[in-house]
Amino acid sequence: MDVLTIDGLTVDFHTAEGRTRAVDNVSFTVPQNRTVALVGESGSGKTVISQTIMGLLPPAAKIASGRVLLADPSGSSEPVDIAALERKGPVMRSLRGNRVAIIFQEPMTSLSPLHTIGDQIGEAAMLHRNVTRPEARELTRSMLQLVHFPDPDRALDAYPFELSGGLRQRAMIAMAMICNPALLIADEPTTALDVTIQAEILKLIKDVQAELKMSVLMITHDFGVVANMADEVVVIYHGKIMEKGTAQQLFSNPQHAYLKALLNAVPSFNMDKADRLVPIRPIVVNAADLKSNRVECTVPPGEPLVEVRNARKCFSLRKSGLLSPKPTVLKALDGVNLTIRRGECLGLVGESGSGKTTVANAVLRALDLNGGQVLYNRGKGLQDISKLSGDDLMDYRRRVQLIFQDPFSSLNPRMTVNDILTEPLQIHGIGTPAEQAERARSLMSLVGLDARYLRRYPHSFSGGQRQRIGIARALALNPEFILCDEPTSALDVSVQAQILNLLQDLKRDLNLTYLFVSHNLAVVDYIADRIAVMCRGRVVEVGETREVVSNPLHPYTKALLAAVPEPDLNAPLDFSALGAQRASDPASWPEPYRLTDQMEPVLVEQEKDHFVCAPGLASSGAARGTAA
Repeated sequence: MDVLTIDGLTVDFHTAEGRTRAVDNVSFTVPQNRTVALVGESGSGKTVISQTIMGLLPPAAKIASGRVLLADPSGSSEPVDIAALERKGPVMRSLRGNRVAIIFQEPMTSLSPLHTIGDQIGEAAMLHRNVTRPEARELTRSMLQLVHFPDPDRALDAYPFELSGGLRQRAMIAMAMICNPALLIADEPTTALDVTIQAEILKLIKDVQAELKMSVLMITHDFGVVANMADEVVVIYHGKIMEKGTAQQLFSNPQHAYLKALLNAVPSFNMDKADRLVPIRPIVVNAADLKSNRVECTVPPGEPLVEVRNARKCFSLRKSGLLSPKPTVLKALDGVNLTIRRGECLGLVGESGSGKTTVANAVLRALDLNGGQVLYNRGKGLQDISKLSGDDLMDYRRRVQLIFQDPFSSLNPRMTVNDILTEPLQIHGIGTPAEQAERARSLMSLVGLDARYLRRYPHSFSGGQRQRIGIARALALNPEFILCDEPTSALDVSVQAQILNLLQDLKRDLNLTYLFVSHNLAVVDYIADRIAVMCRGRVVEVGETREVVSNPLHPYTKALLAAVPEPDLNAPLDFSALGAQRASDPASWPEPYRLTDQMEPVLVEQEKDHFVCAPGLASSGAARGTAA
């Protein structure tokens, strides 16, 4: 039985610029108790289809033709054509959240910050299941237990900002599940999550699906997720279906050129270092224009450019008061040691909250450390950046730049692209207005954008184009060292391939040095020369990229690698092992790696140039090492 049947669906957007066709004659089905993956790039029409099913299309969108039939698996009622219903009518309201539910991509913006988790989840039960408030609270507690909340009773009265990203996403799943829907739409449910939390959420969706016998429409651009979750796959491009079939058919024998191109754009652990990703729309890099007016780096290749020595940083989470006489202190960095050599890319990986971005901010001098030092070599030997001031600090700011994680919030919406790219030049007093305008045009060309776009504002660009503008801004001052803070986490695979190849080419042509922060180990494996793995504010393993990936020594690194979903049907995730591991709890690690808050992290060279945090080995007489 097919729970959802989409037949010839066409959706148009009517705007001041005219009519835009977002979905063009799309047809597919979602069988009962099966998972169908809807795959495509950003802007291909995936989310518009999910909005149509939920009756949540914006006012500018009109269904031009087609049917969206939602069946009742119990057989107690006839199928309903959602496309023919009034979006705000009583019939659609009775279906939405009851027989069909959705998990949104970003849980922080999907949950109300003014209401507790218990009230938000219970509201759906009170609306659709005709229960009292106490009964809804009890149903909510049961649902939070089903989605493996560590403390359901406490979560009932917690607000969204008090929960981690993974727990917020679990709350969204509980809200979608509380009315036992026949169809669950999961719209990029793991895009913003790190690999271990992503694996847990995927396992959770599978477990709940088996428990409730529901159908799942999984909207994603991650082929690793598709390989581990989908029974059938629908590939969509510019609103049209390019190919559909079983997951086995599409992975083993892709037919359409677009699907082949998407699969070629996915980084994998098996790639040779000489191989390149194949983006659908390649960018030709011409870095010659940026080699002029450059502060030359005099540090020889391979010599230390940046050193982080015993860095410590604490954050106070709650102010003192009558109810909490002592503030809660979070150790973001706890004795971090890192060395970044001139001309290399050091990948910094770990779960959310492990301290990766705090390290990047410390190197940028965007925050002050509570202890330790960050040293930088400007050609005069390693200098403590906290001691820099005046012209020396301005020189450091020019040499070190940051590419932000979020291309949406990191660009000023009130500034044109030209203003965004010339502002750093104006601050540092580089060039005349004519030279600054020419540099802006060169930067646009360098990142594969048309110089005619300089007068546009950020809102008129796609996510991938915005990220390229962010890269262009980071390159405006011709830096020698760039901090990349998850620059591809919000991008689909084809745009991610563009950005990664662009960063590789810029590193080669401009002799750049990178600190690449990411939770995607396949991406880091592709771009990084060495990897440093962080957990709970500590570096637990450092080594050459291929050595760490092929021969992980620390139990936390092994758990991270085991949680990466690969785009390969023959390498599925071991969901049964995920729940048994307590990989991010240092006190539960086996000897000699076990680490408590009272113990100092010690990096030991267990193999050549391969360092592991193993206090047990150090205390037993093994030679100590520093992060090389």
